[in-house]
Amino acid sequence: MEAAVMDKLTVTIDGRTTAVPAGTTILAAARQMGISIPTLCNYRGMEPLGSCRVCLVELESPRGPRLVSSCSYPVENGMKVSTDSPYVRDTRKTILELLLAQAPESQKLASFAAELGVTATPYEKKTGSACILCGLCVKTCHDLMGRGAIGLFGRGAGREVMPAYNELSDQCQVCGACSYVCPTGAIDLKLVASRPVRPHATSYNQYLDARPNIDFAHPQAVPRVPFIDRDNCVHFKTGECGLCATVCDAGAIDYDQQEKIVELDVGAVLLTPGFKAFDPTRRIEFGSAYDKNVITNLQFERLLSAAGPTKGHVRRPSDGVSPKKIAFIQCIGSRDAMSGNDYCSSVCCMAATKEAIIAKQHEPDTDVSVYYMDMRAYGKDFDRYVNRAKEMGVSYIRCRPSSVEEDTTTKNLRITFVDESNHVVTREHDLVVLSLGLEPSASLKEQVERFGVMLNKWGFAQTADLAPLDTSHPGVFTGGVLQEPKDIPDTVMQASAAAARAMALLSDARGTRVKTKAYPPERDVTDEPPRIGVFICHCGSNIASVVDVEAVVQRARTLPYVVLAERNVYTCADDTQDQMKEKIIKHRLNRVIVASCTPRTHEAIFRDTLRDAGLNPYLLEMANIRDQCSWVHSGEPDRATEKAKDLVRMTVGRTAGLRP
Repeated sequence: MEAAVMDKLTVTIDGRTTAVPAGTTILAAARQMGISIPTLCNYRGMEPLGSCRVCLVELESPRGPRLVSSCSYPVENGMKVSTDSPYVRDTRKTILELLLAQAPESQKLASFAAELGVTATPYEKKTGSACILCGLCVKTCHDLMGRGAIGLFGRGAGREVMPAYNELSDQCQVCGACSYVCPTGAIDLKLVASRPVRPHATSYNQYLDARPNIDFAHPQAVPRVPFIDRDNCVHFKTGECGLCATVCDAGAIDYDQQEKIVELDVGAVLLTPGFKAFDPTRRIEFGSAYDKNVITNLQFERLLSAAGPTKGHVRRPSDGVSPKKIAFIQCIGSRDAMSGNDYCSSVCCMAATKEAIIAKQHEPDTDVSVYYMDMRAYGKDFDRYVNRAKEMGVSYIRCRPSSVEEDTTTKNLRITFVDESNHVVTREHDLVVLSLGLEPSASLKEQVERFGVMLNKWGFAQTADLAPLDTSHPGVFTGGVLQEPKDIPDTVMQASAAAARAMALLSDARGTRVKTKAYPPERDVTDEPPRIGVFICHCGSNIASVVDVEAVVQRARTLPYVVLAERNVYTCADDTQDQMKEKIIKHRLNRVIVASCTPRTHEAIFRDTLRDAGLNPYLLEMANIRDQCSWVHSGEPDRATEKAKDLVRMTVGRTAGLRP
């Protein structure tokens, strides 16, 4: 114990005193105390550089105050530090002015300096420069990646970062680490590497944007744990880097973890593997293989999503401009004998109609056309939905387009087709969306045949007309697209039916392996004054595309007894549920209001969250701002927002027992 105490050093920063282990830098000690010190060249998990000098702090000493770099200067016992004294501010201002002169082309540096109150420099600017010569990129390439593909060359004003002899380097593995850590955005990989630069894109956003090699599978992933893409991670390819393991305070990174085969004793199997979208490059006449502004309906779906690569704003991939004329081409890979898929994929017509309506809701002036052979709107009220799209201005053109060609100057796309009057017509669009057919995945046949399940000629499960859930193997049932292409309502209905078939088969064993969930003791809130937490759901485009969610949050914060009001992207997601539990405990909430979608589907989830946090589940109230606001007032955002505010206000009043 005495040795442990001796290893601790006392430091006072901005009047607050703490004890830190010997060897801790001033910057690290300040961060532990929640004190922010600005820095440009310090990156977590790497040895500090101290070259940018922005992180200067003032030390008290017998000879008077002196300035040191907080990122590299170790704490000394009894040290007194000031991070924002007039001396520090004046010096930091001068340093930032010098850096702005050194790198006048860097928008990142300009934004960083502006946050610290420096918007201009009195010094002569270096033309065309965005680099402050901090050397962080060089250190990353040398020490972390073990490559040494770039270095600092030259002296004085001619010093710059470049590969050896200023030639494109084969040594560069194009990992992008130097560009990622660069505080000013000065690194251009195309000027460093001889290999082509390919951003790490994944299937979640349909390869529309890049993402890190360690990330969650998607925002609502279950279980809520990140994973490493071993095929692209530098550590798994070369053994270098390993930064994520260095910075992970929980020690959760395990590079040696391997896949395990788990054997389960089961009495029935439900096969629901989903589908694979048709590969549009098999039909080269539609341009998806080489025209950037030809995208698939799955990619367009991600563009419309608030959690997508463009945060719900439709943008052309070629230039990021909002398209004014959008075309949907139906039956790509469906009803197509040339592709081997002579069946209808069932969902494409209504999916395109939905996407067209959302596109019009985002940008009412957008010209949207749907090129189709036959409109298969056969579900309940589906024809009314198509008529609604037509009333909004969506054009339906009955034809089979023969080609899509790109204008090399504007990057617009010309669609050629024969209309119903037998005339050849060419129309130009800014963006073309291909509605892809549904087909079994290439690996599905091998996986399904392990269960002894027979497939039909198209690769879907073979079932009887009067027994659509039963496969050729007893005890193995199917649901959803494995049987045939179908939409979400039909899939949910069939999945429920398949689960019922399995439960009937296993009725004798029902309940024998059930584990009772243990809840914490329920908190007695009888004599407590109301402490209300309001959680308002953004819900992607369902709510936030119409309702001003932030305005509703701000209104909720002004209501009596509301101690916490916040917005969540998806309140029903597992990670948000965990955050709700933490905030119920932290703020000692004794009443909870969730403003989101219908209680019919989500009330049970939120009641269970309250039980996990130690509250009576009936201390929950819900306000349905989706069905009653954003849906019924889709074209009236102001009215929808005011109604949402009123619904939340009335729910708070009812929850707190207030009289009108």
